[in-house]
Formats: sequence, structure tokens, C-alpha cells
Amino acid sequence: MRKRYFDLQVFDTPAGIERKDAESLIPVQESRDIIQGVVEQSAVLQRGRRLANMTRSQYRMPVLDLLPVAYFVNGEGKDAKKKTTKMAWDKKIITAEEIAVIVPISEAVLDDADYDIWGEARPRLIEAFGQKIDAAVLFGEDKPSSWRDDIVQTATTANATVELGDDLYDSIMGEDGVIAKVENCGYFVNGHMADITMRAKLRGLKDTTGQPIFKSDMQSGTNYTLDGSPMNFPRNGAFDRKKALMISGDFSQLVYSIRQDITFKIFDQGVIQDPSTGEIVYNLMQNDMVALRAVMRLGWEIPNPINALEKDKAKRCPFAILKPAGE
Repeated sequence: MRKRYFDLQVFDTPAGIERKDAESLIPVQESRDIIQGVVEQSAVLQRGRRLANMTRSQYRMPVLDLLPVAYFVNGEGKDAKKKTTKMAWDKKIITAEEIAVIVPISEAVLDDADYDIWGEARPRLIEAFGQKIDAAVLFGEDKPSSWRDDIVQTATTANATVELGDDLYDSIMGEDGVIAKVENCGYFVNGHMADITMRAKLRGLKDTTGQPIFKSDMQSGTNYTLDGSPMNFPRNGAFDRKKALMISGDFSQLVYSIRQDITFKIFDQGVIQDPSTGEIVYNLMQNDMVALRAVMRLGWEIPNPINALEKDKAKRCPFAILKPAGE
């Protein structure tokens, strides 16, 4: 009887099905959330004073421009002659300008997506509008020609700027500091806007015993305050640290009026052109696309009425700027 012999194969690794062998069969849990950063609103619209909504493209605002003067009456009877005085008002005009953007997207992408794309896009569009407003109002970036000078330029013209020195405390709180610049113009500071780098600078200030100077004021809860006034640090990309590290002032003098709040409208027909060349970029019907359009109209001003401490409007400014050294 013949004997059969079987060859035994020796494996270097244990036999069996490993994860890598069946990886294509294992379902993966997909996240239902799109991870995004914190949506930043407009710092100007939060800190400024909102007026009544505009019903026309322009909003006229009378501002006191000449103060009355009172006199002592010397003598009695026929010798008691009272003097007259007068007052005058200037006109400040707020002009509404439009901010708009269009977001085109393929219908197929909308149909196939597992997310509410419009719901994710709208908060970011609001943030983009806020960034545009802040950059224009604070620094004059891409501002409409009908708008007044921005806050930094206005303060610079009025010589209400302080360059950051070796002593940060003195640059802000000293007799010639930023806060004093505002007070000398007859206003009290009620708020501050600052670049994010100012947080570390302020935290680093210590007294002669090594204790943080702003500990009790600036770390009350989660809010920063400076000399009793709130601070905020815009994170929407609008704050230009090359032009200003901090803007302090009476923000009731930053007034704005909205002609049309942000509105959203979806279109499934029409063409989208390149604004610079006029070339048609998208034909919504032909390309099976839809587009979300966002529009807003608003304007702003600095009333800056005359007061008893500074009557020269060229020198009077309700805001002062802390500038970086060497700028």
C-alpha cells in the first residue's frame, strides 16, 4: 500500500483575517457636523450706537455746532440790560451703501450632500459682512467714496494718537495716554477695541510687587475691562495691527443706521458675470446651478458735537489710537 505524504506550509504570521484584509467591508461612521471656527460678528455694530432704520438712501442728522453763552447782568432797573446769544447746528449725513455677495453652487452637489449647505454658509456670509464693515469703518479699507474718513484717520487728523512706548501702562493710562487724549476732547471713554496681541501685553503688566496690575479688573468673569470700560478683540480679520493696536473712545459717538438688514435670496435662473471683464462665468439654467445672494445696506457717522472743553472741531475727536512703535 502506497503511503501519501503531505507538505506542511509554515507561515511567518498567524493565519486568520485581520482588519487590513477586510477594511473595505467595515463601515465608517461619518461625522454629521462640519467643524468650523467661531463665527465673529461685526465689532462696530456691536459697540456702536444704532439709530433708527433709514427710510431713504440718506439720513440727515442735526448736530450742535455752536454753544450758547450766558452773561452776568450788572446793575438794576434801566441799567440791567440782558445780552443775547445764539446757537447753531451742523448737518451730518449718513449715506447708505450696499454690501453684497453671491454664492453659486451646483444643484447636483446640493442634492448629493448630506449637509444643509445653505445653513452652513449663511453664518459665514454674516461674518464676511461684519469683516467688511469693520475694516471700512475702523481702517478705511475698501470704503465707499461717500463714507467719511475712518476712525483711525479721523483720530490721526485730530492728533489723537499715542505711539506705544516702553511703559504700556503710561501709554494707555498716563497723562498723555490714549484715555487722556479722549478726555481732553470732552469725552469719557466707554469702550476699547484692540488687536488680539494686546491681551498678552496687558496680562504681562505687573506692579512693583510682581502682581498683575489688571488682574482684578481685566479678569472679572470672562470679559476684559480697562479702566472700568469693556474691551473686545475682533477676530474676524478686520483689525489691522500695523495701523492700530487699540482704539479707545466714546462709542456712543459711532452711530450707524441700517437701510436694509442682511437678506438672503436663492436664484435658479440668471447669469453671473465677472465684474471686471463682464464675461459670463455661470449661466444658472444652462449649468444646472443655483445661487444664494446676500445683500445689506447701511451707513455710519461720528456726530462729534461741540462741547465746552474743546470747541475746535478740527482738534475734537471722541476716539484715540494706540499705535505700534515706529509706525
